[in-house]
Amino acid sequence: MTDDSCGNGGGEAEVLVIGAGMSGVAAAIALRRAGVDDVVVLEKSSGLGGTWRDNTYPGCGCDVPSLLYEYSFSPGTWSRCFAVRSEILGYLRDTAATHGVDKLIRYGTDVLSARWDEGAHRWRLRTGAGPYSSRAVVVATGPWHRPRYPDIPGLDGFPGPVFHSARWDHRAELAGRRIAVVGTGASTVQFLPEIQPRAEHVDVFQSTPHWVLPRPDYAFPPAARRLLARLPLARRGLRGLHYWTQESIGLPLRRPRLLPPLEALARHHLRASVRDRALRQALTPAYRLGGRRLIASDTYYPALLQPNVRLRPTRVAAVDGEEVIGADGTRSRADVIVLATGFHVGDLPLADRLHGVHGVTLSRTWAHDRRAYLGTSVSGYPNLFLMLGPNLLTGTTAVPTAMEAQLRYITSALTHLRTSGHTAMDVRPEVEEAHCAAVQAALRTTVYNTAGCPGYYFGLPGVNTFCWPWSTRRLVRRLHAFEPDAYRWSATARGTSRPATEAPRSPSAV
Repeated sequence: MTDDSCGNGGGEAEVLVIGAGMSGVAAAIALRRAGVDDVVVLEKSSGLGGTWRDNTYPGCGCDVPSLLYEYSFSPGTWSRCFAVRSEILGYLRDTAATHGVDKLIRYGTDVLSARWDEGAHRWRLRTGAGPYSSRAVVVATGPWHRPRYPDIPGLDGFPGPVFHSARWDHRAELAGRRIAVVGTGASTVQFLPEIQPRAEHVDVFQSTPHWVLPRPDYAFPPAARRLLARLPLARRGLRGLHYWTQESIGLPLRRPRLLPPLEALARHHLRASVRDRALRQALTPAYRLGGRRLIASDTYYPALLQPNVRLRPTRVAAVDGEEVIGADGTRSRADVIVLATGFHVGDLPLADRLHGVHGVTLSRTWAHDRRAYLGTSVSGYPNLFLMLGPNLLTGTTAVPTAMEAQLRYITSALTHLRTSGHTAMDVRPEVEEAHCAAVQAALRTTVYNTAGCPGYYFGLPGVNTFCWPWSTRRLVRRLHAFEPDAYRWSATARGTSRPATEAPRSPSAV
């Protein structure tokens, strides 16, 4: 594919990657390294970075250790144990440039629709920059893409600035202002300590308290950074320590009978940080640790204790002029409202634009249950691969680990497609069904499903569509070996589709 053919007028490619965030950049690099040279990345925004480009709120950073939040093939030079947002974005930009991915990205290219052409066995995409077509599509739009805006009566009539934490309004003056923060999730935990010193007063509205673990953050001195750069063994050792620490936290999430020590650690952190009994009670969750996203911080509780901050342990019921009204009837005057209400986690933004076999949209296929084989392939959508799809992440697995394991699977699948004489592969519905049934059965006994706090991980009522119920090690092992017999294979002959054929059978990866 020439550079001219993929300019603003669209073009053709062997593989199209949708999204230039962390998973899109990784996908493009992995495909090139696997010998797929004809790759184009479509990005609707004007820059790469995904969630690290969009989330610019004060204090934004990674909630897993830096050495786990990097590609295995591209070690980063981190200043802290937990990297800040600007470092991560710079790392992604540098890695993309080093591997030539920046030249593959078509910015300002919003995908309006993608349809499977059953006659030609190609995907036909309609974009804001012209039509594209490809043999395969990798959807890398990420699970933390679309902010969740609450439906609060009267919010539209608030006279001051109102913005979501994921779309931070840096023009809004916060110094000396009264700020109402709606929500107490991961973003609030990070930005509250940053905005509190500037504000006249901050009201933090909390509908549900979170478990907060201590966060052992520390700076890497220049000497330590040089050591990690020069001695791969030292880096591997520290990375291994972080990995097994994460896994030791993940084990009791899968086996709740082992949770008490971890919950005791969180309670001790709360008692040691908050002496006021009433406030401590308001901050104590009524569900088991792990039922919602894990949060670690050493600065959140101290920020809540400042004299200009007040925790409002109630949801916001309405806004009346410049007053924010809690469900408990309390009223708080505010000059600025920050909506820290999270994302539509797991919702694929393109689901209603992806048309598979017979023109059925993915949103219709997922109307009753978001599902995918190994979080990657959906039956009825040939040659389509989802990055970080349903039931592929856990409460403790670092995203790059799952991402790279998944890309090994995807590149193996595409290599088989290229060399087998077939032009289309579609996961068998019975294989997808068996996998999803096994996932849901395994989830029943995990804290994700039994914590008594459904919400974050659940799509439709009662269906956990986010979590992988087993260990990270099992996830990596399961994705390591591609199984051709899990798919139906077919080929085109002079534009006419031939019947599905059986692929050579391979041993199970588990």
